[in-house]
Amino acid sequence: MAAKQSAKTIIVSNRLPVRIVKEDGKLAFTPSEGGLATGLGSIYKQGDNIWLGWPGAVLNEKEETQTVKELKAQNMAPVFLTDEDIELYYEGFSNETLWPNFHYFNQFSEFNQEYWESYKAVNQKFADQILKNANANDTIWIHDYQLLLLPALVRAQRPDISIGFFLHIPFPSYESFRLLPWRRELLLGMLGADFLGFHTYDDTRHFLSSVSRLAGIGNEHGHINYNNRQIMADALPMGIDYDKYAQVAAAPETLEREVRYRTSIGSEKLVLCIDRLDYSKGIPQRLKAFEKLLEKHPEYLEKVSILMVVVPSRDQVGKYKELKEEIDLLVGRINGRYSRLSWTPIHYFYRSFPLHALSAFYRMAHVCLVSPMRDGMNLVCKEFIASKLDKKGVLVLSEMAGASKELSDALLVNPNNRHQMVEAIREALEMDEEEQMQRMTVMQNTIKRYNIYHWVDLFMNRLEIVKKEQRSLTTKLLDEKSTETVVSAYKKSKNPLVFLDYDGTLQGFFGDPAAAKPDPELYKLVNGLTEKAHVVIISGRDKTTLGEWFKDCKVDLIGEHGVWLKGHKEEWHTITNLTDAWKEGIGEVLDGYVARTPGSFIEEKDYSLVWHYRKVETGLGELRTRELTSHLKYLASNQNLQVLEGDMVVEIKSTEINKGRAARNWMKRYEAADFIMAAGDDWTDEDTFKAMPNDAYTIKVGSSNSAAKFSVNSYEDVRALLKSMVS
Repeated sequence: MAAKQSAKTIIVSNRLPVRIVKEDGKLAFTPSEGGLATGLGSIYKQGDNIWLGWPGAVLNEKEETQTVKELKAQNMAPVFLTDEDIELYYEGFSNETLWPNFHYFNQFSEFNQEYWESYKAVNQKFADQILKNANANDTIWIHDYQLLLLPALVRAQRPDISIGFFLHIPFPSYESFRLLPWRRELLLGMLGADFLGFHTYDDTRHFLSSVSRLAGIGNEHGHINYNNRQIMADALPMGIDYDKYAQVAAAPETLEREVRYRTSIGSEKLVLCIDRLDYSKGIPQRLKAFEKLLEKHPEYLEKVSILMVVVPSRDQVGKYKELKEEIDLLVGRINGRYSRLSWTPIHYFYRSFPLHALSAFYRMAHVCLVSPMRDGMNLVCKEFIASKLDKKGVLVLSEMAGASKELSDALLVNPNNRHQMVEAIREALEMDEEEQMQRMTVMQNTIKRYNIYHWVDLFMNRLEIVKKEQRSLTTKLLDEKSTETVVSAYKKSKNPLVFLDYDGTLQGFFGDPAAAKPDPELYKLVNGLTEKAHVVIISGRDKTTLGEWFKDCKVDLIGEHGVWLKGHKEEWHTITNLTDAWKEGIGEVLDGYVARTPGSFIEEKDYSLVWHYRKVETGLGELRTRELTSHLKYLASNQNLQVLEGDMVVEIKSTEINKGRAARNWMKRYEAADFIMAAGDDWTDEDTFKAMPNDAYTIKVGSSNSAAKFSVNSYEDVRALLKSMVS
């Protein structure tokens, strides 16, 4: 028998952490120094782990063969793309459709069907390459917006494999995301992952809102139940390699550069800005704010300069070319207006610099101005903080950058508010050293603790937790052998206790809930069980209906998901003192939804309200459900209420009520029970399953994703089991 292959991790991103350059007909491989490459180096270089992505160049067949060999030795596997792929998938859909939409620059978004077809095709290329390299017990970690369809493509071929996804740019609000013609396909693509990570809580919230409102899939506290699979979404802000930047800041080469640069510039205070050329970075707005500062505060003339590094990016593309021209004009105008022979207001560099040069800039700067209009995280501000070994310096940070959620000791600004930007720069320049050091110490401690390695470990741990949850919720189909086990245990028992949900478990669903009353076969089964067992019908039905339907049966009843309890020959009572004062306000909201959703209706119970949409037009019912659930959860948050989604129903009730609590109450009554079974079909029954002892037989109807041990396909299977038990 073949030995079981050891589990490995496959990291997948659009680009590999290496750059291929053609020099004199030969290929040169240069490693990347990006934050992601640094953090994930601790993973992909170990054992059989691999990093999969595009090597950064379009190659011929001979070069491709050489590249595969070269990269394999470095634990990498290439996905080769053509010039057309780069033009349509990368430059097109990724950067002219998704990038502007996700950064709220929808006026720049291109909705081009050819781009979309290429995006799908390239994501499939990546999927094919993963499937060639992946085994069933491997972990796949997919990165960023270029590969949103990839999780579902891999999931379709490997249903049980562990897949994580992290988005490195902002996820836009529902109002922005809904503009994309392919929004639903993109969301379903992402939902192929088991765990989805975002930089901030806002990004996570926006994603969950779009999943609910555009894909019609509900969620509870970041948990999504889709295709019988528990998926989790959460915020995990990415860090930097703090020690690396601190060490480079102390390196002799960095110190030598700092002396050289400072000698050239003189004693003026420096405001540092480092960005890639992009309209989301707010570079023109920043320059206009600096111009306003010099205009408003002439005392800073010849004393303060901006050192601005703009890293070239896509500058042959129309919008980027225009942005570059605008920046050049602004720099020229400001320098032309304010320069002196011995002083230049803006030192402008349109090129990239090596790490030691950047570190020298960080050391020299009195202020680091990071003011994007929108940014997923922005690591420049974290690199600046790590490089400040003397703890002197001030960070002025846009509240639109993900990093602002962690670095609250920076001076936070709205990049659209020029007056606020001017005042923040002035405050930073005037801040006394004691306050600078206090603020810097707090921020250094934060990013030291939440560094890139912490982020990697946290992501992998969360993914493992989600997979464990999924495994714990995987039920075994109640086959012939399992049925024999249950029936045999029941027949051997002296005091069996059986909990049975009603709708969907003992009886099918009807358009009119009143039509789902017990039929002769069901009465016969229940009466047969009661000859030996204590039978508890535990339902969401109101007490009047349950009492009427089972008045001639020797059963105990639990109604309205645990509000009302009734032993055989007893009167109805409640576990706790409940109020229905909330029903009037919530009822008015539900009435509003009924008024604009033909076919829906409200069922009022003593301590809960239920909105039914079984008769509503397909599509409209799901849409209204998402709206209503979101609305009710907002209203319920401070009223001690919970919102439950069942089969074509939405119910709102007190948080003190659930079937599990009522079931525990009944198990105390019948402590002598030597056989316990519970069967149910929806999420309200999960509380019952969780309340059961380990040796109980728990059965979920219709879904294999449950805390129950077994599953069956329909209520008819439950009846067949009960028939075997009483025969």
